[in-house]
Amino acid sequence: MADWGPVLIGVVLFILLQPGLLFQFPGNSKQLEFGSMKTNGKSIAVHTLIFFVLYAIFVLALHIHIYTGN
Repeated sequence: MADWGPVLIGVVLFILLQPGLLFQFPGNSKQLEFGSMKTNGKSIAVHTLIFFVLYAIFVLALHIHIYTGN
């Protein structure tokens, strides 16, 4: 049985937390921008930290698991 929980959580968070897709913090011209489709180095670092914090909470603290069987 394979545990697909961490993989699925990682993919969903990666898609949702791309800087500039839904939001960007800090933005290029404002502190918080929505749907700008642009990015900078600071926002990449902030979104990376947010990704790893949320991933650790979901996988390690909440023990979310999705098992598949044969």
